[in-house]
Amino acid sequence: MSVEPRHITIERRVRFAVLEPQVRPATEIWFALHGYHQLAHRFLRHFQPIQRGARCIVAPEGLHRHYIDHESRKVGASWMTSEDRLTDIEDYVGYLDRLHAHVLAEESRQTSGGSAPPRIVGLGFSQGVHTLCRWLAFGRARIDRAILWGATVPPDLDLSEHGHALSAADLHLVVGDEDEYFDRAAIEAHEARLRAAGVGFTAHTYPAGHRLDAGTLRRLAGPTEPG
Repeated sequence: MSVEPRHITIERRVRFAVLEPQVRPATEIWFALHGYHQLAHRFLRHFQPIQRGARCIVAPEGLHRHYIDHESRKVGASWMTSEDRLTDIEDYVGYLDRLHAHVLAEESRQTSGGSAPPRIVGLGFSQGVHTLCRWLAFGRARIDRAILWGATVPPDLDLSEHGHALSAADLHLVVGDEDEYFDRAAIEAHEARLRAAGVGFTAHTYPAGHRLDAGTLRRLAGPTEPG
């Protein structure tokens, strides 16, 4: 007698955090995808240095929460594990598409209309890089600029089929010189893979480890229009 795993589709609530723009209409909306063990509202604190003008920053939270430390009961979240991974990928791509549509609809409701659509920036950090890449490849949302921070494009993502989605999003690669998860050989191999697939990108480094760097983030963000 064999055990057969099955699935059903349910409605559930999801959590996300927002840094509202200082003025409206928003001319730029960021979707910031956190790394493993992180929560959206804590992750979003790293983006306070670029919260200015007409920039809105949204941090979706991964669908899987867990205890990081059972003694302190500190909680983190993740986007997926190796268990039933294809289902999880399909679920989070659909979730991010719906959140993207919700945020743009809410922004449109709060403005008088007639303004140009906001520029959309996606930033993935660590595990969030894989999430962002798959969202670009499999999702329907418009992303004008993609920032991959502290991780590579997923090795199993077929660039011959999906590389155009990365190139179309004005791709930026960011890694710290002291990142413990990367050495120079790994960085060069990643960049060579993208070049071989015809995927254009701009590379950035900073003198630190596996973390977001405020100065680099400010340079990537640049100024925003006052609205």
